[in-house]
Amino acid sequence: MSTRQRRVLVVEDDPVINQAVADRLATEGYAVARAADGPGAVAAFEREPADLVVLDVMLPGFDGYEVCRRIQAAQPVPVLMLTARTEEADILVGLGVGADDYLTKPFRMRELVARVGALLRRVERAADLAGRRPLELAGLRLDLDARRLWRDGDEVRLTPTEFDLLACLASAPGTVITRERLMAEVWGWPGATGTRTLDSHVRGLRAKVGSQRIRTVHGVGYALSTDDARTDDPRTEDPA
Repeated sequence: MSTRQRRVLVVEDDPVINQAVADRLATEGYAVARAADGPGAVAAFEREPADLVVLDVMLPGFDGYEVCRRIQAAQPVPVLMLTARTEEADILVGLGVGADDYLTKPFRMRELVARVGALLRRVERAADLAGRRPLELAGLRLDLDARRLWRDGDEVRLTPTEFDLLACLASAPGTVITRERLMAEVWGWPGATGTRTLDSHVRGLRAKVGSQRIRTVHGVGYALSTDDARTDDPRTEDPA
């Protein structure tokens, strides 16, 4: 990772949580800016863009979803959302507006720090893809250098995490990639604690590239199909 000090914007309306997160990240060596509401978060990012945003969902002014949408429209940046909502639909809304990962409250500070570090390392690794030839299969064209995707000739906008997940699957088309490997390569941290995060991102990715293109092998992982046909593998079905 670059030796430049990374800047993190913490957006949380609870002053105790806001201060605790900011203090912990500062002790980890990050430069930290803080905001307590939606408009303040957008204004803080416009004044000095951050390398990563830790963003609460429920905020005064307007919510974290709107903050994420406005920030991502200005400049793509990793976003870790904090939420007390655990419903799949709520999580997918966050992923849909550009969030890369989420933590449900209450959370362990150690896990938050680990996820922040993993997201920033992934941004650094993205530069390693430069110069690689685009991948083409099953009606998809994945430009690893420009980080762009086309589906049947039409460009599809992916979040940074969705792109990295698809690139990992496309690196071995037709091969089942284990959940542990996907968590390690895309998020930077393996283990069962991230399985729901993975499943949510797969659901979002399927909605954009087609559910038949990504198959689930239960108890193992996921695979990118080499054609648009459904598989007859009895262990495989489309839902994550």
